[in-house]
Amino acid sequence: MTPVDFSEMECSVARTLETIGDRWTILILRDAFYGVRRFEDFRGDLGVASNILTDRLQKLVDREILEKRQYEERPPRYEYRLTEKGQELLPVILTMMKWGDRWANSGSTPPVTLTHTTCGHVTEPVVTCSQCGEELRRRDLRAHPITVRGGNPSGELARAETS
Repeated sequence: MTPVDFSEMECSVARTLETIGDRWTILILRDAFYGVRRFEDFRGDLGVASNILTDRLQKLVDREILEKRQYEERPPRYEYRLTEKGQELLPVILTMMKWGDRWANSGSTPPVTLTHTTCGHVTEPVVTCSQCGEELRRRDLRAHPITVRGGNPSGELARAETS
């Protein structure tokens, strides 16, 4: 079966998935946000095969999510730093962490605790309205235009089924 190419879809979620949707890519980004920069450190932390890591790092560089910088001349060695485009993925990674802590945590390890250094309080990611600051909830949102077949023409997001 031929994999579907999401890059040309008229959907920003599909195009984002095409860009960063691979499991190794997401974990590389997580580590980059934790400050990992060097190939051997990514490989050691993730346990990923070198050829796969090389491929994913190059794709992230090609997509301008990471920047490759030489830090040693002999032998040539490089590190990978998040670009502005890459930095903007932080809310995605944090929201995935929050979801995983709630729904995919085996209980064998405690979840990562995030502390907001400005105020010193433990926090969790919350998606808020850019205009009023209120937390965004599905019931309060309308999406326009709707391009999903079978989507709600009013733009109202689907509600969870309850039994």
